[in-house]
Order: sequence, then structure tokens, then C-alpha cells
Amino acid sequence: MPAIFFGERGTNMGGATNKLTDLALRNAKPGEKPRRLSDGGGLYLEISPNGSKYWRMAYRFAGKQKTLSFGIYPEIPALEARKAAQQAREHLVAGRDPGFIKKVLKVPNCTENTFQAVAVEWIEKFKHMWTDSHFKNVSGRLQRDIYPWIGNRPVGEITPPELLSVLRKIEARGHIESAHRASTNAGQVFMYAIATGRAGRNPAADLKGAIPPPIVRHMSSITDPEQVGELMRAFDRYHGSPLTKYALQLAAHVFLRSGEIRLAEWIEVNFEKAEWRIPISRMKGKKRDKESNPSAYHLVPLATQVINILRDVKALSGQGKYLFPGLRSAIRPMSDATLTNALRRMGYSQEELHVHGLRATARTLIRQELGFDEEPIERQLGHAVKGPLGAAYNRADFVEERKRMMQVWADYLDKLKTGGGIIPIRMAAG
Repeated sequence: MPAIFFGERGTNMGGATNKLTDLALRNAKPGEKPRRLSDGGGLYLEISPNGSKYWRMAYRFAGKQKTLSFGIYPEIPALEARKAAQQAREHLVAGRDPGFIKKVLKVPNCTENTFQAVAVEWIEKFKHMWTDSHFKNVSGRLQRDIYPWIGNRPVGEITPPELLSVLRKIEARGHIESAHRASTNAGQVFMYAIATGRAGRNPAADLKGAIPPPIVRHMSSITDPEQVGELMRAFDRYHGSPLTKYALQLAAHVFLRSGEIRLAEWIEVNFEKAEWRIPISRMKGKKRDKESNPSAYHLVPLATQVINILRDVKALSGQGKYLFPGLRSAIRPMSDATLTNALRRMGYSQEELHVHGLRATARTLIRQELGFDEEPIERQLGHAVKGPLGAAYNRADFVEERKRMMQVWADYLDKLKTGGGIIPIRMAAG
């Protein structure tokens, strides 16, 4: 689906072919106020009252109107400005803010051996292996918490106490986990500097134990069968958007991550085979699989109850790309906060239940109450199963066992919802 771009009055200019000619650019005259000549696709030439001509691009990201600057005409010719605008549009289509990326990759007043220059080079080298959110988190963290203090320092001269003083500033804000992540990212930059001959040591490695460990907070979940039954009834009673209700019901049945559900596309669902095939590229922690086999997928067998849910969803959103489009725009997926907000409106606090906690609910009850082995459960969760020596192994995908498990789990949820008893383990394990 093409990205939507906006001009100065919010007019849809995506895919426009209104190109300014060289003659029009040269002859454009200033006025008493700044003038804008549209070149199409959000790109325009802004002519200031003093006659200066600036290439700019108007766009929207995350619901906000923004502007990119590409330089002054004629120093930046039209062809170069259009190429820059096209690259910005490609970032938008991929869900990235081109303004943020431009800011991250800009290295002001520093040589190739400063920490910031090396960090930007490292990011450029490896960002193709990262998800968009990881790129944004890492680059944003370095820019916010590291660059202001040691960004212009020669990377080979930074000492452990100097780096620690930077991390202490993050710790002082109460963000201990962020301090550890910043230390990890800084360490990766130093290791890259060592490999490229610009540093001799990694000061981050000398700081082990210098910052207290973060408090581990597990995603809250419900594992009491009786409470799970009430939760399923609460989903049925939900009075908000029907798509939000169906998304919550689906999350309980298939126990995928929130993002894997929100970004689901109809092309992935096969009603005849009762299968949902999620591209590995969308699965968390599957980077190695993405590189070795980009066409690989994570299989989700669909129980009868799930098929029925999806048929209802199909009637509402089947004409579009996503199973669960956004509430304000059908061309975008449901927002990250929608399901969490729904749980809060239903009366479940953050301490009681998180959407991600539904995975723990299923994992616990399928193992303890239904008697299934660990391997098919972990495979269905999209986790790598560890062998006796701690290494990940993939001796089988347990497809048939997972099909049976998903149907038994759906039947079990139905029993809990209606207040029925627990299925004996021997019956589930068969």
C-alpha cells in the first residue's frame, strides 16, 4: 500500500506527477510572503521573500505533520531533490520516519575517529540486519544518552571511568535498564572500533558490576483456570470495536505476540488448510532464519473456534490488507496501544494482565493442566527449544502434535468460559 504524503494544507499528494520544469524553477519570483511551488509527492520549492529557494518535503508520520529540508536550489538541482524525496518516501512506506533517520545519521563537526562517527558507521553497516524498531531504539539511545557527552571524543581515548560517568547520568534518572542497554550498545561500537583499527580496548567491558542490575518485571498474566474463564467471558462482553474484541479473543487462542497479531495480513491465512503462515521476517528473534531462508514462515494451526473468529473478522476487514486495521485508517494496522487500552477499560490493571501475558497463560496451562510436552508448546510460541547442552535444536516442528494441541487448547478455553471442569491430563495427552 503506497504511503500517503501531505502538502501544506494536508492535500493528498502521494504518487503525484506534477514536476516543476527547469524554466519554472529559474523564473520563480519571490513575494511578500514565502511561496510554495509543488513538485508532487510532498516535495515543493519554498521561495523566501529575499529570493532564496529551498527544497522541502511535507509528510505525516505517527499522525503529525512534518517537514524535511533537502538544500537550496540551484545548488541542489531538481533531480537530486527528487531522489532524496523518493528515498524519504521509501522510508515512510517501511514505517520509518525519514526526518528521524536523517537526524541520526548526521554527524556534525567530527572526524572519522570520534565515538559518534564510528557509531554512525557501525549503525550503517549493520542496520540491514535489524528490525525497524531496533534501529530506532539503538540509534535514538546513542543520540540521546551517549553522543552529548562523549560523541566528539576520539573513540580510542575514552576510558572506563569516563564511560561510567555517562551511564551514571542515565542511572540517576532511575532508568537502570536503559543504562545497561546503553552500555551494551556503546560496547558494540567500541568492538567495531577495535576491529577497524581505531581503538585498542573496550571500556564498556571493564564496567561489569558497576551499575546495579535492573529489576526484572515479567509481563503480568493470569494462570488460574477460573480467572481465565472469567477473562474469556469478559472478552465476549467487550463493547468497544468488534475488531478489538476479536483480536483479544485471537490472542488468547493462538498466544502470538501482539505485533504478530496486529500486523497479520489476509494473504497469510488459509481457511481450507486451517493454517496461518506468518513470514519469519515478522517474527521476533528469527534473524538467522530470515537470512538463511527469507521465504520461511511460522506455522499457526487454526482450531475450529479460531476459524469461526476469523470468519467474523473477514466480514469486517476482508476487503483490506490487514486483519486488524487501525481504527482511524484502514490502510494502517491496529496501533500498539489498542489491545492494552482495551484490557484497561475492561478493568484489568497493568499489574493483573498484559497482552503479552496471554502467552504465559497458555504456556502454563497447556503444560500443567493439559499435559502437553514442552517442545510443541515452545515451538508454537516461536521459541527455539534448547537441548541438554543448552544449544538450540530443531529436530522436528511437531506439526501434527501442535495441530492437536491448538484444538485441545481451544476446547479447554470453551469449557473454562462456560464454567466447565478441567480436562483430565490423560485425556488431553491421549
